[in-house]
Amino acid sequence: MDEIIKATILGIVEGLTEFIPVSSTGHLIIANHLVGFTGDRANTFDVFIQLGAILAVVILYWRRFVGLFDFSNGMKETRFVGLNGLLLLLITSIPAFILGFLGRDFIKDKLFNPVTVVIGLFVGGIALILVERFLPPVKEQGLDSLTWKDALVVGLFQCLALWPGTSRSAATIVGAMLWGVQRKTAAEYSFFAAVPILFFATIYDMIKSLKYLSTSDIPVFAVGFLVSFIAAWFAVKFFINLVGKITMVPFGWYRIAVALLVILLLVTSVMSMEVKG
Repeated sequence: MDEIIKATILGIVEGLTEFIPVSSTGHLIIANHLVGFTGDRANTFDVFIQLGAILAVVILYWRRFVGLFDFSNGMKETRFVGLNGLLLLLITSIPAFILGFLGRDFIKDKLFNPVTVVIGLFVGGIALILVERFLPPVKEQGLDSLTWKDALVVGLFQCLALWPGTSRSAATIVGAMLWGVQRKTAAEYSFFAAVPILFFATIYDMIKSLKYLSTSDIPVFAVGFLVSFIAAWFAVKFFINLVGKITMVPFGWYRIAVALLVILLLVTSVMSMEVKG
């Protein structure tokens, strides 16, 4: 398969899944195996195209992001703007930054495989279904109502996403909803919380992975970036409109179905290898 086609497929997968609760990392690991794009270069590509998805959110919510750098009221502002908004994002980001930095090598070496993805998808799917069944009363509605305690809870749940297949967005949305944050607010804050953690993690990984790249990789990476941006743009707009009308349950069942499909593919692959052997 031509590498530009592979980049297009993987860009679509990344963009469509990064900000909805189905695990972009899990889907990329599976997609990489299906299209035969694996190894250090492929891992670097997967990291890079996240920047396209991040850019889509920044542009879609550009007014909110500009507001985060309005320091005219100092810390007196209690809304999700200025220093207060940046502080909330910092509180949310710190737990995953620390745990991700300390466990990065173990996570990359031991957890990035289809089996761990299946576990993450399946368990996460059950969690989405259960959280809707036992949903606590809503106490926080709208981004401007969030407090540092809400931000910390979301940050602690975000650490669960270090297990591939769990989904960063699923972990943060579930955590916020269990804490009493309105579903739509939880989804929107999940978008914002993704930007710092994904941006710095991506830059860090890219710097460490430059040795695997050459100038000939630029077209492939550029296509993946652009496709990821476009796909994420539509996915975020679709998801935020949908989340106010339906629960997380369909996403939970989707995750379980994908997990079962991957198990079937793995079993079929093993049986095929045994027959050939």
